[in-house]
Amino acid sequence: MSETYYEFGTAADRWDRAQMFFEAKEYVTAARILGGLVEEAPEQVAPRLLLARAYYHSARLGRAEEELRAVLETDPVESYARLMLGRTLERQGRRAEAATQLRMAAALEGDFGPGDGGL
Repeated sequence: MSETYYEFGTAADRWDRAQMFFEAKEYVTAARILGGLVEEAPEQVAPRLLLARAYYHSARLGRAEEELRAVLETDPVESYARLMLGRTLERQGRRAEAATQLRMAAALEGDFGPGDGGL
């Protein structure tokens, strides 16, 4: 794929552009920009999470799962990544795996379900 104007500029410029495309529901374009940002700084969680969301919304669930698992390797208590992973697995029909991730996300947010005693 050839480079286009939205793949140029500083990392901050591309981050802003990727967010703009995501908000406009141009998920494929946002993912293209975010992919470059993630390659440049794989340790940063925010671009990787937005990339996973762009993949999720464009029905590239395998790629979304890969990005979410990469986030969780770095930060196992990232509750939003757990929630997204659970939803991604649900969309793939992997309900048992999804349930585990969704329970973990809820626990990380302090939602222990009925009878948690208000703790």
